[in-house]
Amino acid sequence: MAKPAVKRVTVNLPGDLLKRAEQVTGQGITETLIAGLKLISQRRAYKKALDLRGKLDLSIDLGASRERSYR
Repeated sequence: MAKPAVKRVTVNLPGDLLKRAEQVTGQGITETLIAGLKLISQRRAYKKALDLRGKLDLSIDLGASRERSYR
């Protein structure tokens, strides 16, 4: 598997915000920023999924799906 492209950036961040975020993740600056960027990306995907609410017609037979046994 190919290694993803890495982009080196210089940013000005509020020190207290970065410190609190690092405390939450328990990781360093790079890992904390990556976690934050992933959350932003996930939030967008979640919003797009919510926008589909009521627009898809799914017919699922719960009884039939529960009859399957996975061993």
